Amino acid sequence: MTHAPALEDLSRDSEPRHGPVKPARPAALKRRRCRENLAGYLFMSPWIAGFLLLTAGPMAASLYFAFTDYNLFDPPKWIGLDNFSEMFGDPRWRHSVQVTLWYVVVGTPLKLIAALGVALLLAQKRRGQAFYRAAFYAPSLIGASVSVAIVWKAIFSDDAVVDRTQKLFGIEAGGWTGDPDMIIYALVALTVWQFGAPMVIFLAGLKQVPRELYEAAEVDGAGTLRRFWNITLPMISPVLFFNVLLETIHSFQIFSSAYIVGGGAGGNACGPADGSMVYTCYLYVQGFENSRMGLASAMAWLLLIAVALVTAVLFWSQRRWVHYEEDAS
Repeated sequence: MTHAPALEDLSRDSEPRHGPVKPARPAALKRRRCRENLAGYLFMSPWIAGFLLLTAGPMAASLYFAFTDYNLFDPPKWIGLDNFSEMFGDPRWRHSVQVTLWYVVVGTPLKLIAALGVALLLAQKRRGQAFYRAAFYAPSLIGASVSVAIVWKAIFSDDAVVDRTQKLFGIEAGGWTGDPDMIIYALVALTVWQFGAPMVIFLAGLKQVPRELYEAAEVDGAGTLRRFWNITLPMISPVLFFNVLLETIHSFQIFSSAYIVGGGAGGNACGPADGSMVYTCYLYVQGFENSRMGLASAMAWLLLIAVALVTAVLFWSQRRWVHYEEDAS
């Protein structure tokens, strides 16, 4: 009984002197949330302004121009679907589609095979591993520059390094950049040379494969190829899907290397006999050399739709060959 007052005093002292805390009023809470939202939108305003002025606005304008006859100098004139009908009837446009599809179908798999092969080698512990990673990744940083495209054109031109190397083996093929049938191979070689970015992604995926799986497979007598096919590929399939998706989109967007290697501005802008006329190169010719911005806008939107369809097909197909961890559990 003598301790009861002390406990009562202790409980009294533990309470705030100003009384119990009252919950915030709904109106005050609403005003505080409005202030926080306003501050957030204020910080986001530079990005929002840039998106509206530099992305959404030009996209909306190009969508309108796609249905007009617009030459950058006169006001646009509404012509409906005439740009699209002219596009489909243009043999050079069909040729650019064929060249682009060939580049995507051939160049993208070769680039990913090179990236995965080098990643498998670098995944093993060896001396100078950091140096090799940086050396193989460097072309991805500079490969898309105009200077590298100029050097690449010089390497594959007549009587240059590649031409002289061919002559040592008795091949009199001449320079690749001057041959309508060979210039596209020079572009494919350039994109394969830039395998550094997907290589790094593959290397990160290989590091996540549990070593226990390989050890169990070795105990069961599985060889190197069988371990790669049954363990490595299924385990890195999400990374493989990401690289396939990203590199496919990039391949459809090729322009600078094809434009520079092909010859640049003028009648030979897309290579000899249009040998390097990828879709974006012909789009540039129509829009900025022929001043047919309406037709170029229609071509751009058709490319966007095509890339979206290819992306949708890839996402649909991943259910058959991409394996996630939750699927295995």
